[in-house]
Amino acid sequence: MSFPVATIDASALRNNLAVVRRMAPRSRVIAVVKANGYGHGMIRVARALADADGLGVARLADGVALREAGVTQRILLLEGVFGPEQFALAAKEQCEIVVHSPEQLDVLEQFSGSHRFVVWLKLNSGMNRLGFRVEDFAAAHARLQRCSSVSLIRVMTHFSSSEERGDAGRADVTAAQLKLFNDLVAPFGHERSAANSAAVIAWPEAHQDWVRPGLMLYGMSPMPNKTAADFGLRPAMTLSTQLIAVQNIGVGEPVGYNGIWRATRPSRIGIAAIGYGDGFPRSTRNGAPVLVAGQEASIAGRVSMDMIAIDITDLPHAKAGDEVVVWGAGLPAERLAPYADTTCYELVCRVTSRVPLVWRE
Repeated sequence: MSFPVATIDASALRNNLAVVRRMAPRSRVIAVVKANGYGHGMIRVARALADADGLGVARLADGVALREAGVTQRILLLEGVFGPEQFALAAKEQCEIVVHSPEQLDVLEQFSGSHRFVVWLKLNSGMNRLGFRVEDFAAAHARLQRCSSVSLIRVMTHFSSSEERGDAGRADVTAAQLKLFNDLVAPFGHERSAANSAAVIAWPEAHQDWVRPGLMLYGMSPMPNKTAADFGLRPAMTLSTQLIAVQNIGVGEPVGYNGIWRATRPSRIGIAAIGYGDGFPRSTRNGAPVLVAGQEASIAGRVSMDMIAIDITDLPHAKAGDEVVVWGAGLPAERLAPYADTTCYELVCRVTSRVPLVWRE
């Protein structure tokens, strides 16, 4: 087997979907598989999550790829579509669409095909990314109701800070967004969707008719100071490699580019075959944890394109050929992310195409 490798555990994905259903038992589930299934392989993820009530992707091209792979589940285009050609293709592929802008409404009203869309009308409740502002929402809804190309309307919004329920000041933001959304859409009587992964976990009052989990399906926690295991989630991706060399160095000797790590004692340095060319962040700082043959060790020196150095001085039996886990089973991605000044979302999404995905059923 080549190294590094990302091993994807399909049973973990199914377990995590079951956790979502236990947390939100009265909601249907749109499983978000955008960004190539958060780096896990969109088509295989979709098949593993066949029991979800639908799949969410960012862009039409992903919806087309899923249909070409034989996926028949409901597909929701979270960014919607743009222009007559995309509307026609979305109709051909039987995709449901988010409508969040006047320009999309204009094209939908001019759509001349026989297809009638399921439309998820999006409110900008404070994220200020996509969606109609409060003062424009009722007019947009009225236009959709009059539109002959629409068969069904659902309403949705997106939270900006739902992972911060434990912070009273920030929790007020989500509470305000939810109240604004509910107050505005209640008269319409449509099915609602607001909850992302963090809201599935922390805001049961936001579950409503549909939830849209992403990160938690892949076995990572969106909540600060909590790991996936705290919620019964299992990491679906284990990114691993192996030691390819061991160096014995003396006190004061540097390791790696620019010598940002120096030995304070006689040390053993393991060299593992993974680097920023594989998606392991170059910004990762000294001390970041990894597992070597199942035991924890730490990064020493700057991440190179194809290699990292690991201080294995306290692992006297570690040797070339030993497995190195950088995140996944036994070492949550949530542990590494702070050392790279990023989130576990970015860690899994940035794994590059030269890392093979190996599926385990």
